[in-house]
Amino acid sequence: MRERNLLILLGIILLVAFCLWIDLPQTEALSLQLGPLKIYREIKFRLGLDLRGGLQVVLEADPPPGEKVTPESMEAVRNIIQNRVDGMGVVEAVVQRQGENRILVELPGLVNPDEAIATLKATGRLEFVEAGLTPLPEGLKILTTYEVPLEPSPTETITPTPGAAPTPTPTITPTVTLTPTTEITPTPQVYRTIMTGKHLKSARVGSDEFGRPEIDFELTREGAEIFAKYTTEHQGEFLAIVMDGIVISCPQIKEPITDGMGRITSEKGFTLEEARRLAIILQYGALPVPLKVIQTRIIGPTLGQDSIQKSIRAGIIGVIVVLTFMLTYYRLPGFLADLALISYGLINLAIYKFGIPGLFPGVTLSLPGITGFLLSTGMAVDANILIFERMKEELRQGRPLSAAIEAGFNRAWTSIRDANLSTLLTCIVLYWFGSNFGASMVKGFAVTLFIGVCVSMFTAVTMTRTLVTFVFDLSGRFLEKRRWLLGV
Repeated sequence: MRERNLLILLGIILLVAFCLWIDLPQTEALSLQLGPLKIYREIKFRLGLDLRGGLQVVLEADPPPGEKVTPESMEAVRNIIQNRVDGMGVVEAVVQRQGENRILVELPGLVNPDEAIATLKATGRLEFVEAGLTPLPEGLKILTTYEVPLEPSPTETITPTPGAAPTPTPTITPTVTLTPTTEITPTPQVYRTIMTGKHLKSARVGSDEFGRPEIDFELTREGAEIFAKYTTEHQGEFLAIVMDGIVISCPQIKEPITDGMGRITSEKGFTLEEARRLAIILQYGALPVPLKVIQTRIIGPTLGQDSIQKSIRAGIIGVIVVLTFMLTYYRLPGFLADLALISYGLINLAIYKFGIPGLFPGVTLSLPGITGFLLSTGMAVDANILIFERMKEELRQGRPLSAAIEAGFNRAWTSIRDANLSTLLTCIVLYWFGSNFGASMVKGFAVTLFIGVCVSMFTAVTMTRTLVTFVFDLSGRFLEKRRWLLGV
């Protein structure tokens, strides 16, 4: 039993040391290389729109003449923009409908408004276009059969009149010289679309043989069949990849591509931001309704550093009061609970900066989010108070110390579990409310409170129990004769 507690304690010490390293201000990234596996993760606090400022954009539907905007199409537009915003890595962004044909987007902490707007309102129509034996230059605007369907030329049938004799054509004598008055405009060439973005299954940013960003994509089964058939029959020709009518790449078909996998490269090379933007647009599909920007506004931090400093000061004062109370009232168990509470704060802040791999990249802190953290800090000692009061009752009834510790944790657990579960359910309801009604501030409060409750259940129960058991095992009969150290 003692060896098991020692192993758990060692694991807790390593966890707290790792969280302390993440929380240090000079820690900016985690970079590891384990053989072929490379891990890089940025570590930083993310501040919300109210603390850091950001970009607010109002988009309006701009349908072609004769087409109407329906509530269903606007809801589809909102969902696609939400996915694009999530793909940009913007946390706690606001994407909500305004009226019948407008979308409001708020992006906290964005540094490149032009790129963000281009990503949001891009139509996202991807086409693979037949270019023939001549490559098309990048950036060229072209017409495709997707936009201008080819119409079959009517063939005029001449039915000869039986028995009719041909009439001799009179001789035309020119009398005046014809002078051309208008220039003949050549008909623009229309390139044949082989397939479109609907045949795309996924798209992501990769790197080419020179380490430059590229877009790797995978086709659906139907798209893979079309691609395989075309590339087999047109080896040596060029196939242009066109986005919204503009050529972004025109590779040559050197061999048949039958596995449904491909990549989009650029001769001049994509920047990482360009590649990421294209991948997001391709991944999350085309907008059913074109959009236009009617308002762009850079929002400054309304609360700013002053509110952050005051919040931190209030948090520090609150934590000191709680630590002092626990130490004074419960003495040695209170001191151990204080250690667990400090660990609770370190773990929480580490989760905010580092996130949980595979679940979320981190937490964007807004003022309601900070409130959720402070509230959960006060709640973090509730469980310890329940446990220690149970222990004191058992000791007053004359139970030995080890039995009192065991009974204190076991009997208090059901109350702790039920209280925390009800809080977690409340957090889920608040998060759902914030997600569906655009109340992002409520979401921030729910997220930090949810994380705080989960961490407190670990620190107040598992960590405190391990510390109490380990210390009491070491003290032996010393504490049996000095029960005032236990607050009894």
